[in-house]
Amino acid sequence: MSSATSSFPERIELSGEGLVLRDWTEADLTAMPELFDHPDIAYWTPIVSPFDEAAARARLVRDRQLREEGAAVLLAITVDGGAPLGEVMLRRAPEGMEIGYAVGPAHRGQGLAVRAVRVMAAYAFERLAARQVILELEAENTASVAVATKAGFALLDVPLITGEEKGRPYALQTWGLNRP
Repeated sequence: MSSATSSFPERIELSGEGLVLRDWTEADLTAMPELFDHPDIAYWTPIVSPFDEAAARARLVRDRQLREEGAAVLLAITVDGGAPLGEVMLRRAPEGMEIGYAVGPAHRGQGLAVRAVRVMAAYAFERLAARQVILELEAENTASVAVATKAGFALLDVPLITGEEKGRPYALQTWGLNRP
């Protein structure tokens, strides 16, 4: 494996903006369906639906594989290192480092996604020497567009990313944040 695609650290815990982003654990498996088994998450994200405890276990296994491969890291969004309230992902992409996120429906409206994106972007810039961090969002996903704007991202003048997932077409805009 080349250094450009080296593995992420085996354990990661990031603090900032009143959050602790931490590794998912087996203890989180029962909480994950409450966070991810929701129509909004099923519609706007590639997360499987329905999302039950078996899906949670599969996601945890896949998270660990992606990290070991150096492709992505998925962290639980918490306020104190305890109960997960959502997830933030950092993925190595051809365009640079990409961030994705999902916040459980019961925890929305607290700025968790904005804060988690800022903490993860800082990690990408400071620890991984990223030059740019991106978000790929559907324009109709007004909540995610608001997160991008509040986190300081700007819509980039690049072609839409189009495709189909879960039987529906999508067109993703690319939002970028450059290294400070």
